[in-house]
Order: sequence, then structure tokens, then C-alpha cells
Amino acid sequence: MFWMYAGFIALVLVLLALDLGVFHRKAHVVSVREALGWSAFWITLGLLFSGFIYAGYENHWMGLGLTPDQMTIEPVELAGVGTVYNDGADALVKYITGYLVEKSLAVDNIFVIAMLFGFFAVPQIYQHRVLFWGILGALLMRGVMIALGAQLLQRFTWIIYVFGGFLILTGIKMLLLKSDETDPNRNIVVRLVRKIWPVTEKYHGEHFFVRAGSDASHEAATPGAALETDRVVDAARPGTLLATPLLLALIMVEVTDLIFAVDSIPAIFAITTDPFLVFTSNVFAMLGLRSLYFALAGMIDEFRYLKVALAVVLMVVGVKMMTHSWLKTILGQHFNLYLLGVVLAILFAGVAASILHKRLERQRA
Repeated sequence: MFWMYAGFIALVLVLLALDLGVFHRKAHVVSVREALGWSAFWITLGLLFSGFIYAGYENHWMGLGLTPDQMTIEPVELAGVGTVYNDGADALVKYITGYLVEKSLAVDNIFVIAMLFGFFAVPQIYQHRVLFWGILGALLMRGVMIALGAQLLQRFTWIIYVFGGFLILTGIKMLLLKSDETDPNRNIVVRLVRKIWPVTEKYHGEHFFVRAGSDASHEAATPGAALETDRVVDAARPGTLLATPLLLALIMVEVTDLIFAVDSIPAIFAITTDPFLVFTSNVFAMLGLRSLYFALAGMIDEFRYLKVALAVVLMVVGVKMMTHSWLKTILGQHFNLYLLGVVLAILFAGVAASILHKRLERQRA
């Protein structure tokens, strides 16, 4: 299994290198059309990978399908292979369901990222750069969290009920509490950064750090813009390392994803406890988050009831997690397929209700 993980991580690193080093080498404002194209590319790539999942688990390449999975109804003993927990069809359904759940929950992340970019007044030309490094850090953090979660579930099977209860409570909280636009400057991590490094008043190109007195410290916020006076740069001793507001925006994106990961990772463990399925579905869903942000950021207000739908999805997944043994008996071997249908129906209802509400508002106006 080590080489399977190594190969997948190598594939992801190649894709990220091509993204930043080739396709987005030059900073530019990402248009909605470009974002939609890239969103289609990442979604297609994630779905194409499901073909590899089916073949790999069907033929048990490098031990795929032999990892214990608490969400499997009844493992099968195969001569010369061992105990099979997931064949190709089972793994395919679990991967697609996990991918869909993670992709859906990422939409809520977009709401917060849009608020952060607005608060820090991040120039549009550099937003892709912040999201790229933010997603890279998020992938590393999620890899660690998935590994820890898998170990906990293997050692303490009762943890699955804790995860389920947590998801239900999170869904209820999303329904009942209004999202407040808190001041990111009050965040403990941001305050810690300000204590370690002085932070410039202005943006200085695409730099996260600049040294006082260097050319970068006298670079305008965006190409072609007039250079504005920065009192922090002027007051600093030459050679002093200074952070820029772009670094603060990046840190808050990382903190935000860490908070959302606490919800989304248990949600995927409710579908499967196979670490490879959890990891790959999570990573492919995250890879398209940047393009999805640029495609949807301007339309966030259009989807009034999508957040309600996401809260219901969390609660449904939490209930499934806590009652999985009973559901196995009642619904049989296709109960994960039923879950996929329920999640799709809830999301469709949320989008449809939002569109209908918007149309009624326009008619009244």
C-alpha cells in the first residue's frame, strides 16, 4: 500500500506543479469563464480517477480492498487473496459519495474565503496565489488528520459514534446560528504572526514577505499601480524581515480550512473507513476548490438555501454513522448507494429552493 499512496501523492504534486508553474505562472485575474473551465477539468479528473478505483479494488492491486472497513456489510473471503472488505463496485460508490460530500461541504468554505478576501482587500490578481498555497497546506493537514482518524477508528471502534454525534450537532448549529462576520485580526494565529513579524500596511506585489530596503519592499501593490507610502517599511531597519497582508490572508485561509476539516473528514469516515478511499476522494475534491471559488464567489448570494441543505447533509451523514450497523441489516448491501441518492436529492432541493426564492423576489420587485 505504501507505493499506492506514494504514486497518488506524486500524481497530485505533478498536477500542482503544472497548475502553478505552467498554467498560472503569471499572476492574473481569473475570469468566471476560465474558472468554469478549470472546475470542469478538476471534476472530470476526479470522476475519471473513479475508474482507477474500480479497477484497483476489483483486482486488489497492492492490497486495495483488503483494509478493514467498518462500513462494509459483510466481508468476503477469497482464496489466495484474503478477507475482502471492498470490491470494485463497493469502492466506486464509496469514493463518489465521499467526493460529492466533500465537494458540497467545500461550498461553505467558499463563503468564508470570500469574506476573508474582502476583509483583507486581497487584489484579485493575487487571489489564485493565496488559494494555491492555501490548498497545498490544507492537503498536508488533511493527510495528517485522515491518518490519525483512521488509527483512532481501528483502535477504538466506538469513536465512530462520537464522530456521528459531532456531525449531527454541527448540522444543528449551522441551521440555528447565524454566521457572524468576525474580525480576522482578532484571530489568535494572526495576532501571533504580528508579534513575530512586523506587518506592512500595504501589499507589495505577490510577496508574502519583504525585507526593508529591498526592491520588493518598494514594489507597488499591483502591476502598474502607483507606489503608496508604507510607514512600516519606512520605519523598519534595512534588512528587517516584514510580513505582508497577503501572508495574513493565507494564514486565515489555512485556519479556515482546518476548522472545516473537523466537519468534513468525519463525514467521509461515515461513508468508509478505508484510508485510501477517504484520502483520494478528499484530495480530488480539494484540488478543484480554487477554480470553484472563482466560479461561485460572485454568485454566493444566489444560493440562499444551499447552506441549509449542507447542514441537513451533515445531519443525515451523522445519523448514518451512528446507525450504520442497523442500516446494514435493513437496507442490505446497497445502503451506501442509497446514501448517495439521498445526498444528491438534498443538494438538488437546496439549489432548486434557492433559485425559486430568487425568482419570486424578482417578481415581487
